[in-house]
Formats: sequence, structure tokens, C-alpha cells
Amino acid sequence: MFELFFKYPLAAYERGHLVLLGAWPGWALLLVVGALALGLGAWIRSRAGGAFTRRAAALWALQALVVALIVVLLWQPALSLAELKPQQNIVAVLVDDSRSMALPDAAAGGASREAAAVELQAGLVAALNRRFQTRLYTMDGQVVRVASPGQIQPTAPATRLGDSLRQLLRETADLPLGGIVVLSDGADNSGGVDRSTIEQLTSRHIPVQTIGFGPTGAPRDLELEQVELPPRALAQSRLEASVRLLQHGFAGQTARIAVSDGKQLLAAQSVTLGRDGELQTANLMFNSGAPGAKTLDFTLAPLAGESNPNNNRLRRLVNVVAAPHRVLYFEGEPRWEYKYIRRAESTDPQVQLVSILRATQNKIYRQGISDPSELADGFPSRPEEMFRYQGLIIGSVEAAYFTPVQQDLIQAFVDRRGGGVLFLGGQSSLADGGWQDSALAPLLPVVLPNHKGTFVRADLSPGATAHARAVLDPAGASSVVTRLVDDPAANAKKWQTLPWLMDYQDAGAPKPGATVLADVLSPEGRRSPLLTSENYGRGRTAVLATSGTWRWQMRLPLGDPTHTLFWQQLVRWLVAGTPDRITASVPHTMLYDQGAVRLSAEVRDAQYNPNANAQVEAHILGPDGLTTAVPLRPSPDAPGHFVADYTAALSGTYLAQVTSGNLPAAVVGFERSDGVAESFHTQQNRDLLQRLAAATGGQYWRPGQISQLVQQLPYSEAGVTLRTNLPLWNLPIIFLLLLLLPLGEWFLRRRWGVV
Repeated sequence: MFELFFKYPLAAYERGHLVLLGAWPGWALLLVVGALALGLGAWIRSRAGGAFTRRAAALWALQALVVALIVVLLWQPALSLAELKPQQNIVAVLVDDSRSMALPDAAAGGASREAAAVELQAGLVAALNRRFQTRLYTMDGQVVRVASPGQIQPTAPATRLGDSLRQLLRETADLPLGGIVVLSDGADNSGGVDRSTIEQLTSRHIPVQTIGFGPTGAPRDLELEQVELPPRALAQSRLEASVRLLQHGFAGQTARIAVSDGKQLLAAQSVTLGRDGELQTANLMFNSGAPGAKTLDFTLAPLAGESNPNNNRLRRLVNVVAAPHRVLYFEGEPRWEYKYIRRAESTDPQVQLVSILRATQNKIYRQGISDPSELADGFPSRPEEMFRYQGLIIGSVEAAYFTPVQQDLIQAFVDRRGGGVLFLGGQSSLADGGWQDSALAPLLPVVLPNHKGTFVRADLSPGATAHARAVLDPAGASSVVTRLVDDPAANAKKWQTLPWLMDYQDAGAPKPGATVLADVLSPEGRRSPLLTSENYGRGRTAVLATSGTWRWQMRLPLGDPTHTLFWQQLVRWLVAGTPDRITASVPHTMLYDQGAVRLSAEVRDAQYNPNANAQVEAHILGPDGLTTAVPLRPSPDAPGHFVADYTAALSGTYLAQVTSGNLPAAVVGFERSDGVAESFHTQQNRDLLQRLAAATGGQYWRPGQISQLVQQLPYSEAGVTLRTNLPLWNLPIIFLLLLLLPLGEWFLRRRWGVV
């Protein structure tokens, strides 16, 4: 219909620009049109007796349009555009042959997406061959040229659209590539097409035309979207996994999420499904178990009528370590809290608590030391003394007790060393200890009150009936620190029944970015932060605004583990993320249907400053007895960081032991798992196909629009082109307007009786 009135395809108007081929300049056209329009207006006004009514204005507008149209035609308008020369350019047709293309397509009568694409490309190639040299490729992680459609089978384990396009651009760098046609469902497994590939396409002016297959709406399905799990954990610790799931067609039903280590079920939880397409998150907590690299299976029990149960399972790798972590606890005064903290930590094999108790102003008492020389001079004053610990607890002591050097050392312990610091409430701590005015105030996750008298002891008089209690915050309900019972509801109830606190302290207001896990509810009903945490630099800090948790141990039934469990979990959280002098990591511990992985390591010297001159090597142990050594190269933009690219060719688990000099090796694990990626996000990713086409000057098409695609392809500036000017004076729409405008004027004159 468009060409019936405008003679040329819509693509010609979209890609071309208007030019005037006449000998006169464009400004003269505007001048002539303006003069004639004004002259017509003056003549019509004089005929109307000097009045320019609405009727006169309508007649003037119609006459002016006719005159303007005739004058414009005298300037010879044309459409200038680049057009590919026939038979001198190549058009690449890329057919996705990944496993997701084997899924049925309702729009194709239930046939597979691949069958629909192959059938379509036969007619497409035949039409393109009339004007271009057409090359047919399969596309998954790479492009492979094929001679006939019979060679296309949907068996590839993954789709990497960006990698395929980059390879095609490399192989056709010296060829006149006039355009690319992609037939795919858009189920890309590599995160889409990167900016570099888009820039290469646009610099060569190569438009990518995309044709989408598969349903754009999600099928009736329940899918595990993502599982977030720390790659490293302490042995026999409570571990939290954040599980995201997505569903369509099962709103209001109940799904069961489970995590297992081999045949051992670690945890399970039922979730009521929300609205269709709504991303939900569930938190699973379980024990990390014995040391070692573990592959954990997260599964969703299939529901009746589910179209694709293959996306109900994800695997994650976690490295469980058992090295004891050393924590320095400095207490400024003898008190019950000190005694019961030490008692709780004495049964934790993962933590060695070393303590200094200030017995008098000039006398200290050490416990848990490794040798007589440790802490003989009191609190550390040198990095090599301080940095041997992974965590620090500061009890009831005024800030001025620590020298400026020691305060700088505490700050470096968190920021540079990456350690954890816990500040406890007390009569000489927090605001009552002058910490708000010290150099360490930025470390605190709270803004302390600017006055003293913030520490409040419980009223033990006979008439006292109300006491301060700990209240769980929403963030604490899902935290491993405050999870006293595995079941969330039972945990919330447990906190409600904890004995009241012997004392509490006003900790002020939490800083932006800090997390409040628990509040203290005063006898008057006022809430203030009790347990607040925050990340700082490479480490983390927390404030526990009480010294009265010991009463939980005294007042709960004999054998109740609440107090011990709380403190062990809090101290383990304090030290679990503290890095060693050498750390290793990978972007993803699970490699689905591809083996490319980047190993990264960070190396620090004895002062925990970046060591840019280190020699770093990774010793990789893989399946089937594979062993290899991979040197890591320095990262140019990050001193002390080293990287190496490695390809896991075999399916299975890999362990990389990263070493540098005499430092203990850092271990990181990853696993290659094949046949997984194409089971997720099985609906057509129309958004990706549309964005790719729009970014390169192409267009997204439905399978039924092939004829329009073929018409648009010749109008491109890629390959070998010819600049042409298409005349516009003989457009059917022009003659139609020259007929309709006078007829419209005549009709109005007859109606108004002014003929």
C-alpha cells in the first residue's frame, strides 16, 4: 500500500535524504513560496471586503498548498540514497542452531523453531540471490558456513551472538559485506552483544536485520533465575544462599526449594509463588559442613503442567575452609560480658580468641596467647603485630586510651588489611568513651550522640517491671548473624522470648549504607540500634550497643545454646571475609556450556600494600587427572592485581591453587557443566534482537515480513554502493494531492455559496 502512493519502499525514505536538483538555490524556493502565499492572502482579503474570516483563511490555505506544491516540483525534488550494487555484495544469513531452537513454535503450527527458520531461509536466500551473493551460516558460539539447509541441526549447547558476529566480521574484513540477516530466538548465553562489536558493525555501516522465532510471552514454567552464594565459607558455619525464581502460570501455588550436597539434603523451604513474571527471592540457610570444595545443587520441585523442568536446577561451587581465625579482644574493664564471650568462643574450633583485659590503668591480663611474647607490650603498635589477626573486638574502653599511632593502625586494619572490628557497648565505650570525637569515628557504622550518659543499666529495684529487650529487625530476619533457629518464624519467636538485657547504650543513628540487624527496646518503648554493621574499605565494622547479652546465658534453660550460637556466628561473620596476603577469584564459579574463565589474584606485602612486583602462578587440577601451570600477568591498571585467561576444555570440577613466593596458596574452584545454558529463558528474547537491529541501522522482523526485509536490504552504505537520486515529482501521491486540494476548495465554495 505504501508503494502505491509513494512509488518507492519505505526503507528508501528511511535511509535517504531529500535533495533539490533544480538550478535555483533552496532559499529562493522559500522566498517564492512565501511571496506567492502572501500575495494570495492579500488578494482573497480584498475580495472579502478587507475581512479575513475563517472561511477565507480555509480557502487561502488550500490555494497556497496547491501553489507551494507546484513551485516545489519546479525545484525538482529527489531522494538521494546509497544502494548496494547488484551481484557485487555479500549478504550473510546466520541461522541459530542452538538447542533452544529445537523447542516447538506455536506460530509455526507446533514445528520446532529451527524447522521454521530453515523453511523460511530457503525462500529468503532465493529472494536475496536475485541481487546479492548470499552466504549461509550456522550460529551458536561461532559461525560456520554451510552449503545447504540440511546441515543445520539444533544441537549446539549455547548461543553467543556477540562472539558469532565478531568472528563473522573478522572473516569478512576484506569482503564487500552489505548486510547480515540473523534468524534466532535471541536466547543468548553470554550477556548479549558488547559495545565493541556494535562499534565494529556501525563503523563498517553493516545493518543487522533480525528475524525472531518462538513465543514472546513466557510459557507455563517455573525457573530458577539465580543463586547467590559466597564462594568461600568457614567449616561448620551457617551459610546463606539467596535464591531467585521466576514463574508464569503458577501464581498462588507452592514451590519447594531444596539445596543438597550430593545425596545429603542440607535445607528445604516452601515458597508461595507471586504474580506471573514477578521475580521472587528466598533465603536458604544451611550448615557448610566439613572442609573441602563442594558442589551444591539447588532445585525446584517440578509442578504439574510445567513446560520445561530442565531449568529447575542450578549448581554452585563453594570452598569450605578450616584454618583457625585469630581475633584480638581488648576489654577495658573486668565485666561479665568479657567472661561469657570468652566462654562462648572457647568451643569454636574455627576461631582463636586472644584477649587483653585492662585490670588496672597500668596493668593488663592476657589470655589465649600463642607464646609469652605475644602482646607483651599491650595493644599492638606495629602493623606486623596487628595484621596477624583477622578480627578485632573493642570493649568498654575510652578512645583516648589508644595512641594516635594505634588509632591509625586500627583504621588500616579495616581499610587496608580487610579485617573486621566489633565495638561493644559499655560505660567507657561509644559516646561515653569519646569515640565520636576520635579519628576512628568514620569506622563506626553509626553516628554517635554528641553527649555522654548514653549507657543505661537495668533498674533492679523491687518495683521495676519493665526492662530493655532485644528486638529483631527485618534485615536481621535473613542474616546469618541473628539466625538462632533455622526456621524464620521460629527464629522470630525465639528473639521475642530472649531474656531482657542487663544494660544498653544509645548508639545514635545508623549511617547511610549501614544495616541494622537488631534494635533495643527501652523500658519506655523507645527503639534504638542494638546491632549495626557496615562494610568499610576491604573490611567490615559493627556496633553491639550493650554489654548485657551474658544474661541470656544465665537466664535461659541449662543447655540452651542461644548465647553461644549468637556470639560464634557474630565473630565468624567478623572474620569470614578477612583476606590473606594472596587472594584468588573467578567471575563465576559455574561455567555453563563454555570453558573460558579469567583467573584473578591480588597479592599484598607484609604491610598489606599492593605488591606489584610479585611472581604469581596458578596450578590447576582438573578432571581426568589434568594438571597444568598457568602464569598470571600483572594487570596494568591495578597494582598488585594479576590475571590469566584459561579454558576448561573438559566438563567437571577444577581447583586453582594460586601461589606467590612462600605465601600460603589461595585456592579457588570452578566447574564446567555442559548442556545447561539453553534450558533457561526459553521464550524469544525479542528485546535483544530489537536492540541489536536498531543499534546497527537494521530492523526487527517477524517471519511473515520477509518480502519487506528483502526490499529494505539494498539500501545500505556497506559494501560496494552506488549513490542514486530517485525523482519525487512523479509520485502518485503528488498527482492525488493536486487533484484533491482543488476539489476540496470547490466543495467548500459550493457549501458556503461563494462559487
